[in-house]
Amino acid sequence: MFNGGGGGHSGQSQQKAKNFLGACKRLISEIRGKLLVLLIISITFATAGSILSIKAPDLLSNLTDEITAGIRPDTEALQEISTLIAENYMSLDALTAGHKPDDIVYRGTTITLEDQQKFGELIKSIDANDKNDASAMLKKFDELPESIRSIVEPKMNLERINHFVILLAALYIRSSLLTPNESLTMTEVTNKFAQQLRGQISEKINRLPLKYFDRNQTGDILSRITNDVDMVSSSLDSSLSTIIADLALLIGTVFMMFKTNTTLALIAIGSSLLGFVFMFAILAKSQKYFVMRQAELGKLNAHIEEVYSGLNVVKTYNGQKEVNHKFDQLNQKVYESNRKSHFLSGLMRPIMIFTGNFGYVAVCVVGAILASDKVITFGVIVAFMTYIRMFNNPLSEIAQAATNLQSAAAASERVFEFLDEPEMSDQKALSAKLDRNKVKGDIEFKNVKFGYDDDKLIIHDFSAKAKAGQKIAIVGPTGAGKTTMVNLLMKFYEINDGEILIDGVPTSTLTRENVHELFTMVLQDTWMFEGTLRENIIYNRKNVSDKQLYKICDEIGLTHFIKTLPNGFDTKISESDGISAGQKQLITIARGMVEDAPFLILDEATSNVDTRTEETVQDAMDKLMEGRTSFIIAHRLSTIKNADLILVMKEGNIIESGNHNQLMKQNGFYADLYNSQFAL
Repeated sequence: MFNGGGGGHSGQSQQKAKNFLGACKRLISEIRGKLLVLLIISITFATAGSILSIKAPDLLSNLTDEITAGIRPDTEALQEISTLIAENYMSLDALTAGHKPDDIVYRGTTITLEDQQKFGELIKSIDANDKNDASAMLKKFDELPESIRSIVEPKMNLERINHFVILLAALYIRSSLLTPNESLTMTEVTNKFAQQLRGQISEKINRLPLKYFDRNQTGDILSRITNDVDMVSSSLDSSLSTIIADLALLIGTVFMMFKTNTTLALIAIGSSLLGFVFMFAILAKSQKYFVMRQAELGKLNAHIEEVYSGLNVVKTYNGQKEVNHKFDQLNQKVYESNRKSHFLSGLMRPIMIFTGNFGYVAVCVVGAILASDKVITFGVIVAFMTYIRMFNNPLSEIAQAATNLQSAAAASERVFEFLDEPEMSDQKALSAKLDRNKVKGDIEFKNVKFGYDDDKLIIHDFSAKAKAGQKIAIVGPTGAGKTTMVNLLMKFYEINDGEILIDGVPTSTLTRENVHELFTMVLQDTWMFEGTLRENIIYNRKNVSDKQLYKICDEIGLTHFIKTLPNGFDTKISESDGISAGQKQLITIARGMVEDAPFLILDEATSNVDTRTEETVQDAMDKLMEGRTSFIIAHRLSTIKNADLILVMKEGNIIESGNHNQLMKQNGFYADLYNSQFAL
């Protein structure tokens, strides 16, 4: 890709944190279509599992009461029997008054007159202060008449116990079956969402103006595509459905607690809300550190990419110490922001655990008092112990999920910031089109003006004509605007004023895709991708035969290199295979000949090769230029002596024009440049 001469600059874009709720809202809004359906299904599974779990403590309470009844005497029955016998006799002297009490039938068991008399005698032996205390009577349990003992002795109702056990088992099984379905569905949602985001980013890259890449480091852009998208995906996977399900469980639990006992409900909720207050305070404090962490991580990645790209320069100039120092600084910033964010967010879980344990103690104490006063049963206390766990677990999980959402929000801000970048102008309405097979080959620049910033022009009133088949060389010092002119011709940038015409058709009326298909480019930075030599040469062209490839390679002197490869055109190559600069350049020239576009751009195509190789590459480029309107940017003026027209640029203006001989006769700027190179 071309870099705009004199106007590009590198730097880290400033990260502006958006509000947490706004970032979450944007995230949710991006989940639509099939993903939204899957998300709803996942939330439904999670919510259904939570609702089923809410019923469990109530069943557990009933089960506990049944088991309790089976292991201790029925004091309530004993108290009722005592009252009935007392009423039957009216007094312990009823027999002597000539009254004959009747037999008593209680719960289907007949208590005879004899047993009533024995019970009366037993009552007499109890201290007067304890006569109405059933527990005192139970101390003499073995002395109770058989009929009364059969009623109050512990009995396990196995049928009811089995009933509650089966219900609980069914409830837990159904709840557990919903969990993996929810997990699988949510994983599918987040993975598809990450795939969607990467696709949007990939498409966005093609719609961004070149100046965006001039102003932002490659490492930071890559960090947004990889680290930030992965962070969004993993954080949503572990938090989104969890929050919904836990909220459902939380609301349901609160309802059941108040339904069971208001006093214990207030105590349990009050102790937990204390932790909630601390949690929200920590959330507000830690959010900025999550945003900072993602921004600093982007800077670190950008630095690593920059150093890796220029590793030879770093080693040549012994810059390792300075590079390592900068790396340590950036790494320290990542460490600090990561430490602070995780330290604060890590406080939430222990706080919630503490408040949960406090709730257990409070419920046990108050529950014991209420049970001793016969206000509640022991089963209610057991149920509330479960309710507290069901109330606090969601709070803890919501706290953790909130931490994950913070990470997702911070990462998504960077992703959406990239996706919201201003794009190149929409060209769907452009109707003009040039057929590459019918293009004549004329190009004209008419009073072209351009600047990377509207108030700072670097190209001033540039005008030039190129006739079909001509070789146009553009020369000048660094920063003169040579590469910028080619970028404007390719519509990589939009011109501020003037026109560029191809066969009399303004490029402003042509789509970028149409303009690009008219040009072949050979740049100083060759590009080899992982694949076979054949794939590297033909690239996106179809139906290219081996005969055509051999003919092209033979014309440019690449045949010998191909013969040295183990599998010829089918040999896999890459940028790191040790192929020489000259061989890479010949491959890109072959790629250009296969493309067979009517216009050609050569940008310092021989700058990275030695003098001997330059001759081979130059011969290959001469073959490539045959029959094409060619624009050549070169610092080595000896390579453009045969150009039909040489444009000499300085500070964005054409200061001289003509062929080599004409310019040398003028003895001006071009002649000075040429003679200085020749002298060297």
